[in-house]
Amino acid sequence: MLWCERGGTVSRTVLLLHGLGATAAVWRDVRQVIEQRGVAAWIAPDFSGHGLSDSRPAYSIGQLAADVAPLVRDVDEVFIVGHSLGVYVGLALASRWFGVRVTGVLGVGPKVTWSEADLQGARDLAARPVRWYREESEAIARYRRVSGLDESIAPNKEWLERGVTHGAEGFRLTQDPRTFSVGGAPFATLVASADARILLARGERDSMVSLEELRAHQAAACDIVGAGHNAHVEDPQAVVALLEQVIAQT
Repeated sequence: MLWCERGGTVSRTVLLLHGLGATAAVWRDVRQVIEQRGVAAWIAPDFSGHGLSDSRPAYSIGQLAADVAPLVRDVDEVFIVGHSLGVYVGLALASRWFGVRVTGVLGVGPKVTWSEADLQGARDLAARPVRWYREESEAIARYRRVSGLDESIAPNKEWLERGVTHGAEGFRLTQDPRTFSVGGAPFATLVASADARILLARGERDSMVSLEELRAHQAAACDIVGAGHNAHVEDPQAVVALLEQVIAQT
């Protein structure tokens, strides 16, 4: 089962795809701005192996895209806003390989260069067993580190919803560690296969990807001034403004 939330009444639909280790709760302010501006209806799922969505025996970009595709398969005008991992999944959906016609993709903060050390680190994380914590505060602190949602940008628990769960052994992150295995997918191939208007962006303080790296794949890529990796949390107004730009260009 894939868990998701929906809102808005405009005919076009925006699919909001979160990053690795997070949940759809990161879109709470973006959703509000979308509704306030009357931009679109929105759908925000938790990826498989995250939040309240079911786990899988194994994970890949294609599998995540296949899970999400039924949410928008019957929608006439689909736009995607993806963050980090969500950019990869959004570009895969835009290929039409999953029976979805995507009009535009706004990709925020995708990591596009993976060294062998990066890939080995992802494999190591994927191989780790679930870690349990005695106190909820310990699990929340770990979730903030994994998702990048530190208190300076996400002070309230609303951004952290469904990131931590309670079980017989204590508290744990809802993220399945095996989801780390999706790291290192070929970004250039996904961009080339996407049949949609694409705009790439990053927070200007994002250490995971440079503007030059993004412009190697899409010349109009831009910085979101003052933001870091989680630009959609830090400056939702700027992210929605970029979405409106993509919509206007299509």
